[in-house]
Amino acid sequence: MALELIDQLKRRMEGALDVLKKDFQALRTGRASTALLDHVTVDAYGTQMPLSQLGTVNAPEARMLSIQVWDHSMIKSVEKALMDANLGLNPVVEGQLIRLPLPDLSEERRRELTKVAAKYAEATKISVRNVRRDGMDTLKEMEKKSEITEDEHHKFSEEVQELTDKYIKSVDELYVQKEKDIMHI
Repeated sequence: MALELIDQLKRRMEGALDVLKKDFQALRTGRASTALLDHVTVDAYGTQMPLSQLGTVNAPEARMLSIQVWDHSMIKSVEKALMDANLGLNPVVEGQLIRLPLPDLSEERRRELTKVAAKYAEATKISVRNVRRDGMDTLKEMEKKSEITEDEHHKFSEEVQELTDKYIKSVDELYVQKEKDIMHI
């Protein structure tokens, strides 16, 4: 039972780390990444659709994204969605192809992005610590119900803490790498 708990906590912490990785991918570092457009939705056919369902998104160059829109009638809607997404990018329409040149990041904008990355990292650390707290509470309950002994409680508590430390360290490493990506382009 306690081993299942540890596995469950590990999965939840890994999930928090995966969310952070996705959040970091969407942060603009000056290099073109298709993940930058993952959250863009387009008003199409009377509903909100992800951009990826309306065209092919590519990064043909280091500072360029392109969207090959499949349905010609959707070009204006895609262009509007890109403008409304507040990405700081100006779409250039060429037939059914929309190009998004990525301008150089100013020093001020880099600092802002670093702060956003730090907030994402801190939120992930809080999530990991909340998972740890849930695990510790469950271990206490299991000991109260005599499902595990006091020694087992102590042993599993140490495992939960080691797991927490490992994931917090991973968050810090991801943040440091993202900060380098943002500041040193």
